[in-house]
Parts: sequence; C-alpha cells; structure tokens
Amino acid sequence: MERGETAPVSIYGYCKKLLLIFFYPNQSQYCDICFRRTSINTEQEIREIVGEKIRGYRMNKSIVYIIKQRFSCRTYLKKPIEEDHQRALIEFLESNHTGPLGTRARFALIAATEYDRKSLKGLGTYGFIKDAAGFIVGALEQEPKNLEDYGYLLEHAVLYATDIGLGTCWLGGSFTKSSFAKKITVTSTEIVPAVVAVGYSASNADIRSQIRKRAGAQHRFPKEQLFFDRFFGNSLNKENIREYADVLEMVRWAPSASNKQPWRIIRSDGAWHFYLQRTQGYGKGTLTFNLLRLADLQRIDMGIAMCHFELAAHEFNLPGRWLVDEPGIIKPENVEYIASWTTVPSERLINEA
Repeated sequence: MERGETAPVSIYGYCKKLLLIFFYPNQSQYCDICFRRTSINTEQEIREIVGEKIRGYRMNKSIVYIIKQRFSCRTYLKKPIEEDHQRALIEFLESNHTGPLGTRARFALIAATEYDRKSLKGLGTYGFIKDAAGFIVGALEQEPKNLEDYGYLLEHAVLYATDIGLGTCWLGGSFTKSSFAKKITVTSTEIVPAVVAVGYSASNADIRSQIRKRAGAQHRFPKEQLFFDRFFGNSLNKENIREYADVLEMVRWAPSASNKQPWRIIRSDGAWHFYLQRTQGYGKGTLTFNLLRLADLQRIDMGIAMCHFELAAHEFNLPGRWLVDEPGIIKPENVEYIASWTTVPSERLINEA
C-alpha cells in the first residue's frame, strides 16, 4: 500500500488509537485524523505522525477550564511542592523550550529562598507574594521576537501548573542580575524578563474568590475593542467569528501586566493578525521603564495571548500555524504588528506529516 492511502481497519490500529486517546485525552481529534486518513504501519510512524501534531499540548483537563481556573495567587501554603508535581513540572519545562516564532529559551524550577523575596521588593504589589514554594525562571538570548516567545512559553508552563493543581503568579520586571538569574547561571548575552511564583494556594476560599473576580466583565475589555474584521475599528460580529468565538474569548481571559490587555486581533483573508496596542504612559519609553531597565512587558503579554489562542484553537480542532508576515492593514498610532495565525486545513496537516 502506498503512503497516503487509507489504512486498513485493524485491531492494532484501534488499540494504538485507544492508547493515544488515554495518554493524550485532549488530542483525540488528531488521533482520529491520523488513524482515519493516514497509512500507519509501524509504531515509529505513529510517533512521527501523531507526535508532530500533539507535542506540547499535554494537558489533562480542558484548556477552557484551565484558563478559567488560573488566577494570580499571591498567598501560598507553607509547604514544598510534592515530588510528583515537581517531577511533572520539571519534565514539562525541559520539553517546552522553543517558541512559536523560533526563539529558544530555557526554564528551571527553583526553590524559594529569602534572597528571592528581596529580589521582589521593588516590584510594587508583587512584593506581597507570600510563602511561594518556588519560582519558574527562564532565560533567553536577545532576538527580534524573543519576548513574545518567552511570554508564550512561560504562560504555557503556567497553564500546565494550573492543570496539575498548583497556584501561580506572573512577576514581570528586571531579573537579569537578580538571585533568580544566578541560580540558573545566566550568561552575559541572556536576559530574564519575568519569573513565575508557584506553590499551593493558601485556601480554597481564595481560589473561589479570585475566579469570581476574574469572571467579572469589568476586568476585561469588551470584544468589540479587541477583535476586528479586515481593518481596525470594524468590530467582528457573531457571524464573522463563527467557530473562533470561544478561541477569542480565551484570549480575553489572558493575564497581562497591570491588566492593560494590549492585544488587538484582525481577521483578514483566512488569517488572524496579532497587533500590540501600546498603552500611553506605560512600559517602553517611559522614565520608569528606562531607569529600571524593565523588560518590555507588553510584548510578553502578546506572547501570552498567542498561547491562549493556539491552545484553544487546538482544543476546538482549528489547526493553524504562526508566521511573521505583516499584511497591508493601516495601523493606528502606537500599534505594532507582531505575528499572524494562518489557518491550515486538516488535510494539509496530514499531507505534511
């Protein structure tokens, strides 16, 4: 049988499909596609074909559920992270190192110390982080899209930590010369633009309270201000959004520095174009930013939004890929193009396997 022909129905195939669905419950749609539409003759071919489609999406629960459960946890139980949770999170961090725009980063889970608390004192409300068991710390080189990739990768880790029952809190600032940087031996060409506190939330009451707060519409911009059809100012309606309605809603739930929500997305010609609308008087170019040499947090926010978009699109079986190819869309002042998600039919994904 030639490669690409329909594979015969076999007990072997169905057993492998059931195993894949068991170990990767949220990826069953790709298992369906692979076993229904592709010739699969060996165990190695299964790893090659399915692995490319589901690598990096290892979540036990629905991504929609996880996103809505995540909140900025500032008070933790005074207990270390359990060994099985440590092992799972470290394994995830070690495999989660290349961003969608090509930047490589490295991440480590480190235990919290008094020196780490001192590193947080100059970060305003972040200084009130209490009893975090550890921190996720990452480093990467200076490259054109490095901060977007860093935001994407670290938010993916945050969602994975949420999935296994850990509380987290993003901490953005300047950590390149901090105790965090020393612990992961940052080189002279690397930066540490943000870290994440991690541990067990102090109480279930706090969790419920924070989730209720995040559910409030007043904390998020309405979709009419964020998502547009073909050009800025032309808001998407329900007919325009169709199957992407829930995907865009998950972007609205994304965390951002000081809750500025700088992402703007335009749908045009089968693609979703991501733009950064900078907040005036905040971040890059401001006196505080320059004096403290802070990371460009709004670019990190864009990576976080991209992460939510892709993971949700994957869950709703809406395949696509990232590319940097700015369309000829007229941009308002203080708006920068970041990247585009171009939709890819399932047939094309299978043909490229």
